[in-house]
Order: sequence, then C-alpha cells, then structure tokens
Amino acid sequence: MKQVDGGVCAAKGYTAAGVYCGIRKNKSKKDLALIYSETKAACACVYTQNLVKGAPILVTKANVADGYAQAIICNSGNANTCNANGVEIAQQMCDLLGSALKISASDIVVASTGVIGKPLDIEPIASGIAPLIAALGDDSNAAAEAIMTTDLAKKEIAFAFTLGGKTCHIGGIAKGSGMIQPNMATMLGFITTDANISPAMLQKALSADILDSFNMVSVDGDTSTNDMVTLLANGMAGNAEITSTGADYDAFCAALSAVTQYLSRSIAADGEGATKLIVCKLTGACDKAAAVKLSKSVINSPLVKCAMFGADANWGRVLCALGYAGVPTDVNQVGVTFSSLAGQITVCQNGMGVDFSEELAKIVLSEKEITISVTLGDGDASATAYGCDLTYDYVKINGDYRT
Repeated sequence: MKQVDGGVCAAKGYTAAGVYCGIRKNKSKKDLALIYSETKAACACVYTQNLVKGAPILVTKANVADGYAQAIICNSGNANTCNANGVEIAQQMCDLLGSALKISASDIVVASTGVIGKPLDIEPIASGIAPLIAALGDDSNAAAEAIMTTDLAKKEIAFAFTLGGKTCHIGGIAKGSGMIQPNMATMLGFITTDANISPAMLQKALSADILDSFNMVSVDGDTSTNDMVTLLANGMAGNAEITSTGADYDAFCAALSAVTQYLSRSIAADGEGATKLIVCKLTGACDKAAAVKLSKSVINSPLVKCAMFGADANWGRVLCALGYAGVPTDVNQVGVTFSSLAGQITVCQNGMGVDFSEELAKIVLSEKEITISVTLGDGDASATAYGCDLTYDYVKINGDYRT
C-alpha cells in the first residue's frame, strides 16, 4: 500500500467539485460540494446517534436502503436541521442533482453542515447545480474545501493497494472541527474506492472500522445532529467481487483503515482553537469496551486538555479522568508517560507520582502532538483515542458561532 494524490478522485471513475453558490455570507468560502461516480456504486453509511437528526440523514437513509448510490451532494453553512421543511429541501437537492446528472434521485447521498435551526433556502443550491457539475474534475481539493465550516485545514488522503493482482485505490475527504464526539458520527466523511466489494461486505467493513477510527475522536464532547460517513465502491478496478471474509477482505479493511485513521487524526488536530493533537494510548484494560471508555475519558477531560495547552505535566488529572470513567480498574497499577518528538517522561507508576524534571516535561509537552501513554494492570485490551487541547480560541469561536 502506498499513499497517492487525488483524494476521493484517486479511484477510477470518480470526479469531484466544490463551488460557492450563496448559502454562506462569505463569498470567498465554497459552500456546495459534489462527488460523482460514472457508474452506480455499492454504498455503505454510518450515521450520528444523536436523537435529533438532520433532514439530510433521513433522506439519505431512505435513498441508500438498497445498498447503492452514484453521487454525493453536500452543502456547508446550514445544517438543515430542526426545520419544518427540512426533508422537503433535502429531497429537492437530490431531485435537482439527479435531473441534471440524468441519474435517479434515489441514488444520491445528501448531506448538510452548519448552523442548526436556520431554514435552508433551496434557490442558491438550485442555481449552483449547473456550475457545480461543470466544475467536476479529477481533484478533490475544491470539494474538501466546500464541506468545511470552522475547519482551518482541508482533510483529504488516498492510497493505492492490491486485491487479487489488481491495483485498487481508496481515498477520502472529511470535515470536522467542533461539535466532535463521535458515536458515529459527529463529522462528515466521504470515502471512495474502485474496489469491487458487495454492499453487505462494504457495510460490514465500514461499521467495524469506525469503532477504532472516527468513534475514537473527540474535540469537545458534543455529538452533532447531521454527520455521517459514506463509503462508495464502484468496482472499476476489476478485482473479483469481495462477498465474504478472507485475504482480500482483510486487505481492503487495511486500506480503509489507513484512510480513516489519517482523517480521524486530522479532525482531532484541527479542533476549534486547538494548538495540539492529543493521543491517548491505553493498554492493560480488562476488555476492549473498558479500554475505549477509559482512553476517551482522558482526552475528553477539560482539565487534561487545559493542562496540555499550558504544557503542564499535571498527571493527576489523567488519573482523575480514569477514576470517573465508570470502569472498574486497579488504580494502584496505573502508569502514565507523556511523549512527543522532543522526548518522553514518565510521571506516574503504580498509581503514584515519581520524581521527574519539570523543565523536561515542559519541553515534551510544548510540541504540536502529545501522546499520553496509560498502562493498566487489568488485562490485555488496548485502545487509542484522539483529541486536542482546550484553548481560549475555542470559547471565542463558539461564543459567536452564528454571527
């Protein structure tokens, strides 16, 4: 497997575009994106678990119930959530695009992201469809930009890999900066591949993958209303169709994981106001569920996040987060080590502090990526969670988000 250019356009048969259509006030920010497969593709989706769901999710669920789709349309600047005519607007987006592309409206995934509770005007989208289709090309950069809200960086990646002697490609784009606490999901992720895999196995792969990727990301603990991950597979690489588990399925899952892990880390690193990526690697838990809960408790702790912002080796906050996670664990066997490109420093062993250099700790914690390694003595299970520091700018951004 090797990294390649192209994002969602790296795989055969896909084009993408992003344009400004008038949803957002800032004309310099694109607000309408399209991903298109020249043939109908197997489709898998995972959705937010928030009980308040955006209208696009309801429409998409119905559209992809047969396991297939051919295009994805997404607007930014408005979530189309909690609106009386939200489903009607989301359906109109599909109808307009389907008519223009000459495909069925039921083969379209629709997504929206932005302010909740603000009516979404269909007119800018209707007028933007033609230029959006005209802009389709083999570079996903514009589409990655068009789905951004408070994101500061575009998030896209692609890899080439081999299935049954055939070269396949898989690539993805994502957005997510605030309101990020996935319980699948709290962000938007769009992934494309030319691998030939059945809808059932595609869904199996995606549903399993998110447990160790997007579901392990948290910026602020808020679960969004709109977000989802969509995976399209159009089979144009020409490999024998994957219809069951085995070597080819494992190879496909490994390639999918390479994409989702990269995008997950990118989302955490680009958290609203964030200056540092925080990775909690936890080992020695009694089982996988415990490892997940404990590692996410650490990265979700506001006090841990603030300590990382200030480069303060306040390891007691890590133990505190472990203690209130609701998972029985032997606190007398806990170890904590902080590490980064600047080095590493152990600050806790057997549940108690050890002598360490505050000066070295400051240097280690001043890097842009910090790993908090937590060792337990309860078993063999492990988990890795991704988060970011909590800064003054997070409050500033969310204090006037609508204005």
